[in-house]
Amino acid sequence: LPFRIDRACSTQTISEYVRRMFHASQMDLDYTLAQMVMLCCAPRKVYQLTVYRKDTKNQWARDDPGFVVVLALFLVVSAMSYSICLGTSWGSFFRAAAMFILVHFLLCGCVVATTFWLICNRHLRVFSYGHPEQAVEWLYAFDIHCNAFFPTFVLMYVGQYLLLPLLVRPHFLAAVMSNLLHGVAFAVYGYLTSLGYSFVPFLRRTEVFLYPAVVSIFAAVVLSCLDVNVTRLFILWLM
Repeated sequence: LPFRIDRACSTQTISEYVRRMFHASQMDLDYTLAQMVMLCCAPRKVYQLTVYRKDTKNQWARDDPGFVVVLALFLVVSAMSYSICLGTSWGSFFRAAAMFILVHFLLCGCVVATTFWLICNRHLRVFSYGHPEQAVEWLYAFDIHCNAFFPTFVLMYVGQYLLLPLLVRPHFLAAVMSNLLHGVAFAVYGYLTSLGYSFVPFLRRTEVFLYPAVVSIFAAVVLSCLDVNVTRLFILWLM
């Protein structure tokens, strides 16, 4: 019963979160940009601020949707940059922007957040006698996805763009560099996901979220051995 009540409350919180996206005055963009820098340089500080927010506002998740809005804008700029570099049409640009935002960021993010939210609340919670039952907020699970996605975006979208002249060459070394870049990006996503859940005191064994990071590195090695270049496949799709 408590878990069902939390889900009902979460629905109300999410609707308020979405509503605030359309009010720029309710978003602290300077703080959002500062958090993005910290996620790349000192991610633990971001989650220390999360603990402070829990102590002061009694919620783990951000109530400011500025992070999502700014990240979506960065994805639009990324799609535009790739389109200009490759000389593609406006239609290809809109398709890439929609894919980056709606599928890569939002759809995959919602699937991952929901899956990990269910795993945490059903299998990783620690129950203490004499203390009220606690559960991970769905919005916090999505927050963790956003935090993990930004450094992944820097590596896999921005870093790949800057290295395109090297990564698209039809050589084995180019394939190795491309696949390792993507493997490391997914490994960073796994590490930051595990880090985010590790700061929740009533969760145990949060290191399980590191397992996909190991799989991503292994996949990069296998693809390299098969001489498959992920960047070249990505560029072919954009064209």
